[in-house]
Amino acid sequence: MSMFRAKKFDLGCFTNIKIIRDHSKRKAFEAAEPERQALRYIIRNTTLPMRTRAMAQLQLTQMHCYTRPTQIRNRCVLGGKGRGVLRAFKMSRYNFRMEALAGNLPGVKKASW
Repeated sequence: MSMFRAKKFDLGCFTNIKIIRDHSKRKAFEAAEPERQALRYIIRNTTLPMRTRAMAQLQLTQMHCYTRPTQIRNRCVLGGKGRGVLRAFKMSRYNFRMEALAGNLPGVKKASW
């Protein structure tokens, strides 16, 4: 587990452990993605011998869970909340509203019609 944690990072940009864990997952996924793609290609290639495909399947299942793309979740950069996150701003609905009302988001203003 500790091998997937970032060794050195600026704690000023991280607010809680969920954001640190998400950062670690993204780094591990980025590092292992070429290997995962290669193994998946071998598994799906029906022209290869069954033993080779089975070995690739075994290697893929033994990779750490942080290397899976399903482990990555969009989180709010301000609070670390995992639900109700607006993709364009990477903020939760509540934080987006507070920042927009404070005028901290350029080009965003309260709608009125």
